[in-house]
Amino acid sequence: MQRSRGEKEDTDKHMGLLKLVKILSFLVVFVAGVVIGLATSSHINQYFTSQARLYFYTNHFSATTMPGVQNNCSIVQSCEKVDCLSMERFIHPGNLTHSMSDNELFWRASMVPNKKRYPFNRVPKVAFMFLTRGPLPMLPLWERFFQGHGKRFSIYVHALPGYKLNVTNSSAFYGRQIPSQNVQWGTVELADAERRLLANALLDFSNERFVLLSESCIPVYNFPTVYKYLIGSPHSFVESYDDPSRYGRGRYSRKMLPEIKLFQWRKGSQWFELNRALAISIVSDTKYYTLFRKYCKPSCYPDEHYIPTYLNMFHGSQSANRSVTWVDWSLGGPHPATLGEANITEGFIRSIRNNGTRCSYNSERTSLCYLFARKFAPSALEPLLNLTSTVMGF
Repeated sequence: MQRSRGEKEDTDKHMGLLKLVKILSFLVVFVAGVVIGLATSSHINQYFTSQARLYFYTNHFSATTMPGVQNNCSIVQSCEKVDCLSMERFIHPGNLTHSMSDNELFWRASMVPNKKRYPFNRVPKVAFMFLTRGPLPMLPLWERFFQGHGKRFSIYVHALPGYKLNVTNSSAFYGRQIPSQNVQWGTVELADAERRLLANALLDFSNERFVLLSESCIPVYNFPTVYKYLIGSPHSFVESYDDPSRYGRGRYSRKMLPEIKLFQWRKGSQWFELNRALAISIVSDTKYYTLFRKYCKPSCYPDEHYIPTYLNMFHGSQSANRSVTWVDWSLGGPHPATLGEANITEGFIRSIRNNGTRCSYNSERTSLCYLFARKFAPSALEPLLNLTSTVMGF
């Protein structure tokens, strides 16, 4: 009897536990359903809200973006509006602003396509590369020189960091400054800046010739003459000669052995003109440029020795071994004469254009040896502008 009653009590306890488990299970399922429902509702709301914002941003922003910003691939935009991987953007970069380091830039600029024929109608251009501390006092003269020839030239300006050219958006110089670094005269930083200009200009596959100019340079012939002269030559124009004095061989360091020997050492004008193949070779070089960086210290002047020596070692036959930029060294010293307003006459400009010098051009002798001249002070601008149509032909 007692045993029967105990079994009944055990059965009642089991039944109670089963009911409790069912109730707890129900509560767990209920709570889970509530949580899932709330989460789903939240995601749906966020989705529709984000879609609404995206719709507003795409339509509103594309309608109000300034023309200069609309085509900038550095800003996140709708892929339907701008094709940042288009062939046009690859071969003709419109925006010179970038965040590449020099090593990244030189690597990018050194790329050479294996396919010889271009997949576009390539019109070869001349890249005019201005190495300046700040303002370009001869800018109005250059503007007149470039006018009407936009498809056959490119401009690149390396100024001190933080300086911005003050030109209108209709100027040929508008938006043509490249990312720059500090430059001190007489140091390897000058050669760095030259290579930086070359590398940025090489990003445009249509640039075929590359001219280095300063803020005090002027053209002494019109654009068609300069263009035909450079594009039509199989040679580059880099001055390179052996100077046995302390200003030449005296700057050589034996620490450059065995890669660079004394008999290979050369000196020349900083103001060079290069074809595309040689420009690529120079920005691709690491081995020899590293030696100049290490051992060609001040009183050596890398800008006067690196390119002349490098070309003499590897590409001597491809250079005319002369500069196309006229300079007056008659006063002696480390700097050429500076020419101001009082020096500018019709006869003086004509004497630069035809000064009795005979040079070799395409295996023939010619009196047309200099296309540019320096070093002109800002005061020379007005009289030079008065002579462009009568003497210089533009």
